[in-house]
Amino acid sequence: MANSETLSQNSQSDSDKTRYFEPAPQDIDVENFRKVVESRRSVRKFTDKAIPTEVLDACLDLALLAPNSSNLQPWTFYVVQNAGKKKQLVKACLGQLAAKTAAELIVCVARTDRVDEMAKKNISEFPFPEAPEMVKKYYRFIPYNYKTGYFNALGNFKKVAFKVARSLDKQLPVTAFNPADAQLWASKTTALACENLVLSLRAYGFDSCMMEGFDEPMVRKILKLNDQQFPVMVIGAGERAKDGVFFPQYRFDRDLFIQKV
Repeated sequence: MANSETLSQNSQSDSDKTRYFEPAPQDIDVENFRKVVESRRSVRKFTDKAIPTEVLDACLDLALLAPNSSNLQPWTFYVVQNAGKKKQLVKACLGQLAAKTAAELIVCVARTDRVDEMAKKNISEFPFPEAPEMVKKYYRFIPYNYKTGYFNALGNFKKVAFKVARSLDKQLPVTAFNPADAQLWASKTTALACENLVLSLRAYGFDSCMMEGFDEPMVRKILKLNDQQFPVMVIGAGERAKDGVFFPQYRFDRDLFIQKV
């Protein structure tokens, strides 16, 4: 996920021999961060209190700071506030209480249709006077990592080429061999931003419910999504009702999930 950051630092060094440095802040309160993480719950019922616009905007801005491959940012967050569309979206969310009572409903959409556009923006909006040539070359190439071509022609070509290269003991990055691979990449990245969003809401004193239980074709119709835009989840957000959490949180033994090798 740090490809673009490393590229930026190296290219700055190559261009003017001055390396960019960004010291890590030393005053972060880990206990407050722990409190945010541990108190984040899937809230099933909200009060009727609205989320202030400035708070919601701040949370969305923090969501956009999530790590993402090559800074391609393959996501769009639809904040559904139109009354008619919101009513339809509640229905698409199967009438869940978390959707019915939420102050805000946010549809988090992964996108594979803007890779070219985002690659070009990384060149035109590079944070130095002009993007170095190596950066331009990188962003001219990187879209092909996620493209598969008509009838998957490019994906099939990459699959054969990678198989041959790996038989020669070449180490190669993850790439998209078919549209499903590209969708998976964009969805994983979007999910990282979703986590940023719900933790940000919690830090501001509000809560959320990540919903994967929704009628996807209906959501697509409401938002007029194309076939390269994929609803990852719907997030209901608002103030936690007193009875908004139905059960205590529990997790299984950490040894089931953490392995040191």
